[in-house]
Amino acid sequence: MTRQASDSLFERAQKTIPGGVNSPVRAFKGVGGNPVFFVRGDGPYVYDADGNRYIDYVGSWGPMILGHNHPAVVEAVQQQASSALGFGAPTELEIQMAEDLVERIPSLDLVRMVNSGTEATMSAIRLARGATGRDLIVKFQGCYHGHSDSLLVKAGSGVLTLGIPNSPGVPAAIAEMTLNLTFNDSNGVRQAFSEYGDKIAAVIVEPVAGNMGCIAPLPGFLADLRSITSAHGALLIFDEVMTGCRVARGGAQELYNVAPDLTTLGKVIGGGLPVGAFGGSREVMEHIAPLGGVYQAGTLSGNPLAMAAGLATLAPLNTDFYATLSARTHRLKDGLLELLAKHGMASSGHAVGGMFGVVIGASEVSHFEHVANSAISAYNRFFHGLLDNGVYLAPSAFEAGFVSIAHDDGVIDETLQVADQVLATL
Repeated sequence: MTRQASDSLFERAQKTIPGGVNSPVRAFKGVGGNPVFFVRGDGPYVYDADGNRYIDYVGSWGPMILGHNHPAVVEAVQQQASSALGFGAPTELEIQMAEDLVERIPSLDLVRMVNSGTEATMSAIRLARGATGRDLIVKFQGCYHGHSDSLLVKAGSGVLTLGIPNSPGVPAAIAEMTLNLTFNDSNGVRQAFSEYGDKIAAVIVEPVAGNMGCIAPLPGFLADLRSITSAHGALLIFDEVMTGCRVARGGAQELYNVAPDLTTLGKVIGGGLPVGAFGGSREVMEHIAPLGGVYQAGTLSGNPLAMAAGLATLAPLNTDFYATLSARTHRLKDGLLELLAKHGMASSGHAVGGMFGVVIGASEVSHFEHVANSAISAYNRFFHGLLDNGVYLAPSAFEAGFVSIAHDDGVIDETLQVADQVLATL
């Protein structure tokens, strides 16, 4: 498979864009080689600038739960675009989106639209500090919550891929306001609160970690976070930018029956267009301007194109949809683990809803160190073998994969056949 057009575009891009990409993980630094430039998507497939077709398990990093170029989503965007691209003023679509999210997600009374996941988590942190009058934030090593200063400390995603867990440009005084703990370690959380409990504003967590591969919470971990924060007067924030409407109709909080105080959202609720949101209980959300003194604003927040795409994406996402999606995702994950074992490679993995992760060279995966100490070079070889044979996984061992409803049994069978052939050559 040749990618001369992609290589040419990458060379051109590096002349005017830092590193040739607008988000670091796209640069393929974690896996080596040059990035692929895409021009079209259709269902479970994407097509690059050279005309090569790939089965896509990135899905624009999560939003494409219906598959690429879904007719209902495209029609909704086209219809809205024919009226206006935006106003910077209220529209009924914003109300419809808020009503849909409040109905779907158990803990939401009020929700504020923003433009990205980073903006959502940044705003939720500010709100938590304003509502509690405290400064410290607890997060977990390997969890990524966007690139705002308070949260870019031992983060996951592209930061781990590039090997820079603490970014230059983040002042030490701000970094000191964030406590980093081990994901799935309830005792570590209790210890932190025993020492700093009256200073901690909030705990923020990906309820299913998706930026150190895909790691599900251990039984009781999320419930422990709920009880510990409540006991100390701190807020619990679920970062469901990735998991929201991706792992269940009401997100991970519905799946695990744990209600946070604040929730951040993105990806699926925009149907592939830039979007974010944060919401929670009325008591907490009434601290946000114009009701309260915690300021947050955004010129393009609630953009009608994103609202139209999101509403069209959310419409078919019912219980039966998630049952089918989950079954297909587990089938893919289980099949990959079986093939790795067949070819003598130790591995472990998780699948939750439409998210999955397979870690080569690890017999157990429950926190960041398990992934960091895995056979990353083997993953990189596996990635390139699949890529050269028409299967596109995330270009990093530290990223979750995503399955859409368009990935039917035939597509998954083809993926596993390719994976078997590739593993035989590694």
